[in-house]
Amino acid sequence: DESIHDAFGTGHASTSISAALGMALADKNLNPNSTNNFIAVIGDGSMTGGMAYEAMNHAGDTNANILIIYNDNNISIDEGTGALKNYFTNLIASKSYNQLKNTAYEQFKETFIRNLFNKTASVIKNSLFKHSNFFESFNLRYFGPINGHDIDQLIRILNNLKDIPGPKILHVLTQKGKGYPPAEKNKVVFHSPGKFDPVTGELFSNIKKGAPVRYQDVYGKTLLELANMDEKIVAVTPAMLSSSSLDIMYIKYPDRVFDVGIAEEHAVTFSAGLAAQGLIPFTTIYSTFLQRAYDQIIHDVALQNLPVIFGIDRAGLVGEDGKTHQGIFDLAYLNLIPNMIISSPIDCIELRNLMFTAYNYRKGPFAIRYPKAIAEYSNCDIPMELLPIGKADIRKKGEKVLIISIGKPGYDVVELYPEFEKLGLNPSHVNLRFLKPLDKETLSELCKQHKIIITIEDGTMYGLSATISDFLIKNNIYCKHIGLGVPDQFVEHGSVEELKHMLKYDKENILYTVQQAFQEIFIT
Repeated sequence: DESIHDAFGTGHASTSISAALGMALADKNLNPNSTNNFIAVIGDGSMTGGMAYEAMNHAGDTNANILIIYNDNNISIDEGTGALKNYFTNLIASKSYNQLKNTAYEQFKETFIRNLFNKTASVIKNSLFKHSNFFESFNLRYFGPINGHDIDQLIRILNNLKDIPGPKILHVLTQKGKGYPPAEKNKVVFHSPGKFDPVTGELFSNIKKGAPVRYQDVYGKTLLELANMDEKIVAVTPAMLSSSSLDIMYIKYPDRVFDVGIAEEHAVTFSAGLAAQGLIPFTTIYSTFLQRAYDQIIHDVALQNLPVIFGIDRAGLVGEDGKTHQGIFDLAYLNLIPNMIISSPIDCIELRNLMFTAYNYRKGPFAIRYPKAIAEYSNCDIPMELLPIGKADIRKKGEKVLIISIGKPGYDVVELYPEFEKLGLNPSHVNLRFLKPLDKETLSELCKQHKIIITIEDGTMYGLSATISDFLIKNNIYCKHIGLGVPDQFVEHGSVEELKHMLKYDKENILYTVQQAFQEIFIT
């Protein structure tokens, strides 16, 4: 939508080869004599995802004019992981290979592509490694590796590759952050640095106010506390080690933290295997990425009722990352799955308590969703408490209007208590904590005592709102229900506060909705 040059919407990794192959074969089907070329760019981090191999396996069995540009910089957000990384590191670092490459550069400048393919690749394949080049085993013609920062050479090679039909791959070596020394030195931080001083490279958060405590930091520190208590606790992440603050545990227990690469499906089934053998895996995945492993959650975890604890990071609106990364669906899609406990904390202290509760539960899968947000308290390292599973927390007893919240939006409601009092409003407020199992006893009692129910959730209203509507109908409770949350739409980028206001569930709109509810009751 932003540019005519956006050929395909991309947000999640390992997808480009599949999309480009589909487009290339569609072109062949519609125009049998077409000579159009289709290019997929994929990073080495994305090559840890199984979808890339499914696509290459298919591509190698076609005559599609597809070029895969393999951008190899040994990093996605964190440093690369896995055997494939080691394979290419050995290839690039080989003394014999580099001598041969330099000779090829000097002697075959005018016919670079032909000779690099015929001479260099065959020697690599037959002499150095005694087995086929990895990509050629997929029947892809392999070229490179080349310096991705040499623009003149890159243009020359790409022009030559236009005339070579069929599926092929160009291996390009790059350096993340190239040309900006602070980014070259600190690749992980500068993947998503926020505001920073362009001259010094110092982060704005460090300059102005110091690094704030974030929900993922609370999660990471709490997980280390739990890991200190029980050696059976392990952590699993699909290439989000530092982003989800699992590096806190990794520093002390590197053998108990598994970074499986960008491979969410594998992460979930791998965690199921860990749990089946008696370990206690905290599988930490962004909400938007957990969608990729939905089948594995159902078949490999929930169906076998294995005690995998899902730490669902970046749940709810995430802001500037845009519609591909908004974590708004997990409450709804997890709610369909039997044996699944679904929880969300109202604040960072409750996050710690839910993690402690999940650790002690160990009877089946347990999901804890938490937002991309600053923690409410600078110090929430108070002793952890065991929470009763499926029991709601009545925060405020009032009359006529009942607010039911789950997760972070509940804290917005708490902050509105003084405003309610100023306006002479006295709603009740329940922090649900658990969407599943539902506290039917508490809800039944409270719903019958109130005339209007307002539900608030940081996600699609097919989660909490739909659940409460269903509960009211099944229990013959006749009162008005107003749902606040994300409607049936994808949400574009913008700050979290801007988006919440646009979607009408920020504090201003919550207050307005409560006012209107009391006014309606008064008029009636």
